[in-house]
Amino acid sequence: MPSDTSAVAAQQDSETSSHQPRFHRLHALWRLRSYLRPYVGRLIFMLFAALAGVGASLAIPLVIREIIDGPIAHRDSKGLVLLGLLAIFLGVTEAFLILVRRWIQSRAVLGLETKIRDDLYEHLQRLPMAFHGGWQSGQLLSRATTDLSVIRRFLGFGLLFLITNVVQLTTVTVLLLRMYWPLGLVVAASAVPIIMLSLRFEKRYIRISRQVQDEQGDLATVIEESAVGIRAIKSFGRRHYIFDIFDEGARQVYATSMEKVRLSSRFWTFLGFVPNVTLAIVLLLGAVAVGWGSLTLGTLVAFTTLMLQLVWPIASLGHILAMAQEAMTAAERVMEVLDTKPTITSGSLELANPKGHLRFEGVSFRFPDDDTDVLRDVWLDVRPGETVAIVGATGSGKTTLTALVPRLFDVTGGRITIDGHDIRDLTLPCLRSIVATAFEEPTLFSMSVRENLTLGRPDATDEEIREALEVAQATFVYDLPWGLDTRIGEQGMALSGGQRQRLALARAVLTKPKILVLDDTLSALDVETEALVEQALRHVLESATGIVVAHRASTVLLADKVALLQNGTITHVGTHHELLEKVPQYRELLAQDADLDAEEVLS
Repeated sequence: MPSDTSAVAAQQDSETSSHQPRFHRLHALWRLRSYLRPYVGRLIFMLFAALAGVGASLAIPLVIREIIDGPIAHRDSKGLVLLGLLAIFLGVTEAFLILVRRWIQSRAVLGLETKIRDDLYEHLQRLPMAFHGGWQSGQLLSRATTDLSVIRRFLGFGLLFLITNVVQLTTVTVLLLRMYWPLGLVVAASAVPIIMLSLRFEKRYIRISRQVQDEQGDLATVIEESAVGIRAIKSFGRRHYIFDIFDEGARQVYATSMEKVRLSSRFWTFLGFVPNVTLAIVLLLGAVAVGWGSLTLGTLVAFTTLMLQLVWPIASLGHILAMAQEAMTAAERVMEVLDTKPTITSGSLELANPKGHLRFEGVSFRFPDDDTDVLRDVWLDVRPGETVAIVGATGSGKTTLTALVPRLFDVTGGRITIDGHDIRDLTLPCLRSIVATAFEEPTLFSMSVRENLTLGRPDATDEEIREALEVAQATFVYDLPWGLDTRIGEQGMALSGGQRQRLALARAVLTKPKILVLDDTLSALDVETEALVEQALRHVLESATGIVVAHRASTVLLADKVALLQNGTITHVGTHHELLEKVPQYRELLAQDADLDAEEVLS
């Protein structure tokens, strides 16, 4: 669950963002322009249709002026019919152009959003584990969903109407000044307080918009973690406690959103008030001008009709400005991810016939922003077909060591080689086809058993799947309602911990790797099942280089030799019996195994 510290960090990020130069935020949105290029033709046609629609809309009041001052004033029925048909034609044309514009607009902006989302997700897959470990999943989720929707709405609606409204405001103002300049000046003067308030509104809206988006990301994290950890929540009877955390976050989002609404409502109320007051003044002064004969009735009707067409552009100004600020903030948040450079990059070397000779040569590793090495000066040689058990106390760096082999993390010192080649020189697809890993905490996806098993080898046959399942003692899947096609649900929560581990092991075995890494994969198995799995694994490990993280003495016996990891470095390497006889620390570690008493250790 998000801590108070993370909430404070989100608040600080929000405040930092609000003080960043407007150019910086606009630049983040501008950098997404490359995604618009495939749709330039459609967008230009859409803009043309929108401007043509505005032109048709503005022409109607001019036709009405001619109708009043011409056929109606002179009782010309023929002219009235012709001008009436022209007004109807203009109205139908405007409606048709709106239909065309919306159809093109929907296809373009939805395609744009999909493309950005695809690139964002693909980029997330390239980023290292260190990045994912430092980010809340809910924050990433909100960027891939909510933020992209905000960008889509602005590029598809806000930006278009920003252009058309500016054109409409300019054109109408010129027409009003040409019709009767005293009233035109009144309308132009009413824009001054609107512009001043808009600038003030923008500064405050930037801060609160970013704050709402960050708080929504925190709330998404709470929801996701609660869904994934539902068993722990229920088993400890902490449903109400977790709900209180969620409720606090939801209320915070509500409070900030209401502050945002109050700010917007005050601004939009003012925008609605000014045009209405201006209209009243125009009608009053216009009626006086008509009475004095300096203005015709048709011109006054056309003037007021055109002026009413300013209400929407002016009233929508606040909404468009709000959308622009939200879009710039959303683009900034998206670019925070897209600008993160993958620190683990693919090499260029492909191994045609890898043997699986694995060496750790003076390997050191420390996590980013950490001053202490987790691993230091690790030397280990594992020959093809040989299995090494990594034994060490909790926190000694065993899991970190195994994560370095498939380059989930990169070494910060020394190197790891396969068949004499630095693994950083290999292409990532090549490396990860050579190395397969089964983790202590297995990850299963909300898909069928077959899809989970063939994740690393999509072309596996049913016979090969069965063989892998038999090795992992996971043939229970055939007893599921739809066998291999049974969907096992998110995180495989419908299965027991041992069943999930066995499926993860079968998935690793199915790839037939040259190097098999087992990170305490058998920890959730009962003694009888573990013995059956270990017996089957011996045959698999005969043709593969094996790295086995072991906590149980029985698992150690799978290995040809044992490496003792202490304080981040390998201090002893030898057979199980050699270490039992010569290394007291090794005996103490194995003696802690509940399945092994002191006499068995020393025997």
